[in-house]
Amino acid sequence: MQSSSGIGAVSGDHTIVFFDLETTGLDTSVCDIIQLSAISGERMFNVYALPHCSMTNQASDVTGFTVRDHQTLLLHGQPVDTIPLREALTSFITFLRSFHKPLLAAHNARRFDCPVLARALGECSLLHEFQEVVSGFLDTFLISKEMFSSRLTRYSQEHLVRVFLHKTYEAHNALEDVKALQELYQKWSPSQLVVHRQTFPLQHASNPRRAF
Repeated sequence: MQSSSGIGAVSGDHTIVFFDLETTGLDTSVCDIIQLSAISGERMFNVYALPHCSMTNQASDVTGFTVRDHQTLLLHGQPVDTIPLREALTSFITFLRSFHKPLLAAHNARRFDCPVLARALGECSLLHEFQEVVSGFLDTFLISKEMFSSRLTRYSQEHLVRVFLHKTYEAHNALEDVKALQELYQKWSPSQLVVHRQTFPLQHASNPRRAF
């Protein structure tokens, strides 16, 4: 985990922490978290966890993650250091506690990241502790649809980065995703009203499948 004193985005009285998950598949009811990353300003968080369930071929093709012999997580063929999921989530809570009740933002948060995160926190008996340290969640996918529906028909983060930031990046690596998302959000500078409309509590996240 890296940390420094860079200033991040804010919404009202709350600092925004951008986060992202990489998982073993698309089904929010069964997939495991393999990477959890977050950023606010220059303060970054990144951990890897060894999954219990198998990676789907689609997830491996998109993310570059594979599992060898059920005991080693590989990223593009190179081993990465992993910690147990409960330890990863506890470390994330500690990172979030260093802010004052931050607002957590993710692209497609309501449909994917929040349902997966909530299930993992519940399975690790950390849900209540987590909810005590955050103020709510923000879906930047819904922000982009609200702000740019007159000029866009695609809202994937990778496409939005090309359109608004005029560059490509290592998409589907959670740490690179959150860096790009923070930059996108700062470029958009959404109004407080837009942010308020797309903010929700963790328990209001739905639970359908997501396409990467």
